[in-house]
Formats: sequence, structure tokens, C-alpha cells
Amino acid sequence: MNSTHFKPTPTSFNHPTHNNFISSSFPSNSFPKLLLLSFKTHDLSLSTRARIPRPVPEVYLEKPDEKIDEKVQLQLLRLKLKEIGIECGSCRPGQTYDLHCPMCNGGDSGEKKLALFIADDGNAEWTCTRAKCGWKGSTWGSADVKSSYSSMNKLTKVKKIKEITERDLKLEPLCHDVCEYFAERMISKETLQRNSVMQRRYGDKTVIAFTYRRKGKLISCKYRDLAKHFWQESDTQKILYGLDDIEGASDVIIVEGEMDKLAMEEAGFRNCVSVPDGAPQKVSSKDLPSQEQEIKYQYLWNCKEYLQKASRIILATDGDQPGQALAEELARRLGRERCWRVKWPRKYENEHFKDANEVLMFMGPAVLRGVIESAELYPIKGLFSFKNYLSEIDAYYHQTLGSEIGISTGWKAMDDLYNVVPGELTVVTGVPNSGKSEWIDALLCNLNQSNGWKFALCSMENKVREHARKLLEKRMKKPFFDVRYGKSVERMSEEELEIGKQWLSDTFHLIRCENDCLPSINWVLELAKAAVLRHGVNGLVIDPYNELDHQRPPNQTETEYVSQILTSIKRFAQHHSCHVWFVAHPKQLQQWTGKPPNLYDISGSAHFINKCDNGIVIHRNRDPEAGALDLVQICVRKVRNKVSGTIGDAFLQYNRVTGEYLDIK
Repeated sequence: MNSTHFKPTPTSFNHPTHNNFISSSFPSNSFPKLLLLSFKTHDLSLSTRARIPRPVPEVYLEKPDEKIDEKVQLQLLRLKLKEIGIECGSCRPGQTYDLHCPMCNGGDSGEKKLALFIADDGNAEWTCTRAKCGWKGSTWGSADVKSSYSSMNKLTKVKKIKEITERDLKLEPLCHDVCEYFAERMISKETLQRNSVMQRRYGDKTVIAFTYRRKGKLISCKYRDLAKHFWQESDTQKILYGLDDIEGASDVIIVEGEMDKLAMEEAGFRNCVSVPDGAPQKVSSKDLPSQEQEIKYQYLWNCKEYLQKASRIILATDGDQPGQALAEELARRLGRERCWRVKWPRKYENEHFKDANEVLMFMGPAVLRGVIESAELYPIKGLFSFKNYLSEIDAYYHQTLGSEIGISTGWKAMDDLYNVVPGELTVVTGVPNSGKSEWIDALLCNLNQSNGWKFALCSMENKVREHARKLLEKRMKKPFFDVRYGKSVERMSEEELEIGKQWLSDTFHLIRCENDCLPSINWVLELAKAAVLRHGVNGLVIDPYNELDHQRPPNQTETEYVSQILTSIKRFAQHHSCHVWFVAHPKQLQQWTGKPPNLYDISGSAHFINKCDNGIVIHRNRDPEAGALDLVQICVRKVRNKVSGTIGDAFLQYNRVTGEYLDIK
């Protein structure tokens, strides 16, 4: 656009700086109000002519304990207090005065809560009695300020809010060329007039002036040139651009720039405001500051009465990283529960539109309106909708993962009662020597053979070599030795042993303490997590419960402790989609009749049955008159998921030579 109105030339105006989004704040006693500006179309330079600072009176260099004229000391004290924002007026020594606190401004009610006392010796002390502030400090007229706010020790002055008018700023209606510039960005003259967008001249050069208003009154002004440099009027209150458009609105849209605010109006949304200061580079890792300590987002507090009435706030910030960081910072302060966010449509194959004005220019107002109307709920950590899991629900319905209804144990007798589902917890119990560990080992062998599962074993009652023997016998279907129990059949050959050793190494990973200490459940789960991530294990065996370290706080009962560790195990199982078998012994049974124990008989707590997904009792027949001694009863006493099984009993035949469990023919 070849307009003479956008050719910058030197002129003067009050306190601008030319860094993006930085407000000028030159102390009045250090720089003149007249600044020389030199603009170029794509380059800005700033030159100043400053007065030579006035000499500091010698009295400032004196120490507090040196004798100074009392009137001079009081004058210096008033100047010092004024520098830090305390307007003490004609306050005299020996009295306490209630004044406005410059740190909190008296809160929403603007109360005078700063108690100032001036001593006869020229020392001033103050305390803000507001609980949310509590600022206190002291100073001499010729000494540094001592303040409870560390930031006050760095700031020498609290800025006084400056009142401005269009006349003072020499603002004027937009000329034809500037209106043409906005027209190229799809912003109409009517929208510009309604939002009081104006211009300011510097000789024969012109910049755009976005006027910030509250209830029609000019509060601040932000300038923009063609090179997209921004600056603001100094010492004015920070508020949202377009604030009057959201008064009483239940739905509010927040964008990142004034152009986006105007673009939203072209799409039919007047209930939109823009932030005044752009976006941060990243989300702050610090806790949210109080109102008194807030600096970057003070404009939210200044517009609190407008925003607190909104039940829905749509965050339509830029799609780049700073824009998303701004959305997160706004959501943290405004409340994620009432925030929505937009997703800008795709511009090219690997690129999305950046903001509202881009969408308006390239796609038109209808598309921009659709983007806002399809805004999504702002995510809250830990709070989800079924919408987030629709693909998983579809996979569950079509059984595309292969294990949705459970994996067969390998025994037909148990297919209707118990199937292994990834991410569940199975508690296994039974009286001593009933074959709990043997049955689990046989189950693991079946799962590996049918589905290639791998396992982490925390089996603390077994020596490694003995556990290896048991597993190898089940895998090779031959005894490890040819003595006693195995002398009647062919022993495992050395070639089969080598094959079996490779299978052991590929299938099982051991969790064992290398010293005499007992492992804690957290220690076991950490190693199991490593086994899942490193080796891709699908199952974890913890055998048995009583071999773990069960130290607990003195004020925690065993029931509470058991509940806690079972919760930890279940979270591990669900998070890593890893099935966990947890072996727990029953308590000492009084007058035991030889029947299978109950899950409530487990030593420690009823939570073993309450919290598990599946509860199984392994029971071996010991009475020749009751049946064969190799008959093993698998009592399924709890199945939380009816898809994977149901309560009932199954009977298997135990092969003492190989350790196998077989269906009864």
C-alpha cells in the first residue's frame, strides 16, 4: 500500500517505546516529556534528548544518625514515601495515619488499610492490615527502604495511573488509506468505527491507534505501525481490549490480538476481548501469584467484575506455542472448568491457521464462526469424557486387540469360569502345600505357549534353581531328575535342557533382593515397571504376600495398609495393561475340616477379596476316600468382569512327575 500516511517521520509524543508489547516507563525526573521519533516503513529507531539530571542535594548523602534540620528531614521523608507510592500529604510526626496501600490498593473495596506512623526522629514505619497483603516496611528520608516485599527493594517507585483523552493523544478518525489496509484484512469500516479504532499522525506519517475503553471512557491506547511494531501509552491501567462488549455476557471469547477481536466481530461475535500484552514463551512452572503480586496478568484482576459473570470462556489464542502457553495461563487464572478452546483449521497439509484474522482472510466469516461454535472443553487433568475413549470402545466391541474378553488359561474346564484379562488383579490363596505356586507356574506356561506372554516373577519362597526346574518340567513335559519322583519315566535330555534354558531367559524376568532385606511393594512395582518397559512383560507374579516388607506408620492399621498396597498394585496393572497374580496365605484355620478355605480367610484383611478383580482358591484333595489324590479343585470365588468368567469350581489332574495340570478326560 503506497500511502503517505504510513511514511514515518520525526515528531514528538509522550513516552513511547518500540519494543513489541512493552509499555514505556521513563521516570519523569530522568527524561524529558518530548522525545524525537524516527520511523521507517520496516524499521523503527528512537532518539532522545534528556535533560542533565539535577544535582542530588547533599542532605541525601548524609547518614540517618547525623543531625539534619527537622523540616528538611520531614520534606525528604515525604519525598521518599511518595517515590514508593505512599501519599502522606501533610502527615506530621508522632501520629498514625490510615492511607491507601500502593501494593494492594485496598482490594476490591479500596479501603484505607495502610497504617503509617512517623516518629519524631524522622523514621516512618507502615503496615497494611489487609490479610491478603500484609505489606510492611520502614524508611528514613535519606536511607534505603526496608520492605517485607523483596520486589519493593528493587522498585523505587509505584507508578501512578495516568488519565488520558483523545485530545491529549491527538487521536483522529481513520483516513481512507488506513481503512483500505483493514479492508485487505477483511475488517469493515463499520467494525472499525464501532470499536473506536483511530490513528495518530507524526508529521506526514500515521500509525494505527487501538483505544482501550471501560464504559466508554478512554483508559489506554496501543499503537501499531505497518512493520507490526507495537507500543502502548505508559503508566495507564492494563485492561482487556473491547471490554465493554462483554459486560454482562455469559459467553466470552478471548483472543491474542486486536486484529483478532475485530475479525471475530466480522464473524458475528461481539462478545470478544483481546489481551493487551501478547503471549508468554512458555507456561510458568511457579504457583499462581496473589492479586498484589500479579504483574503480567494484572489486566485480568482489573477486569474481574466483567469476567466473573461469564459461565463459558472460549480461549481462541494463537495456534503457535506462545499462544497455547497463553491459553494455559488464562485457564489457570479463570478456572479450567468454565473454559473452552478452539482448534484452528488446516491451512496446508502440515500447517494450521495461526489465528482468527487468518481464518477470516483465507476462509471467510462462516468458517471462522464454525470454528468458534465447535470449540471443545478445555482439558482438565484427571477429568475425561467418553468422547476421549470412543476408539477404544470400538476396538473393544470388534475385539481387535485380541484380549478384550480374556485369554484362555489353556484348560477347557476353566474356560467358562476364569480367563486372563490384561490389567486385572487375581488374588490366589489356599492352605499350605495345596499347589498355589505350582498352578500359577502351569498357567504361565500355558499363556506363553498360546499367546507368547512374558512374565516378571517375584517369587520369594523359591530358590532360583528350583523354580527353574519346575518351569522346565512343565515346558518340556519331562522330569528334571531321574530319581524318586522321576525315575519311572525318561529324564530331560541335555539338548532339551539347553532349549529350555533359552526359553526361560526369553520368557521370564526375576525380581529378587540381592541381600537379606525384605522387598517393599513399591520396590517390586518399580522393577516390574522397568520389566514392562524394557522387556514387554505381560504378567507379574508376587508370591507370597507375607514375604514382603510390611513396615507401616504407627497410626495406620493393617486393614488400611492392605487397602493401600492393593490399590497400588491395581493402578500398576491398569496403567501398564499387565495382569498381576498375588499369592496370599490364609490365616491359621482353627478346627480345619479339610474343605477349601474362603477368600475372607486370607490373613491380614478382607480387602483381599474386596479389591481384587478375581479371587481363586487352590485346593488339593488329601483324603483317599474322597477321591484321587492327584485331584485339584480350582475354586473361582470372585470374578468382577462377567465377560471373562463367573463363580464356580473346576477340577484338574495334577501330574506329580512333570508338575503339569491337565483336564480330566
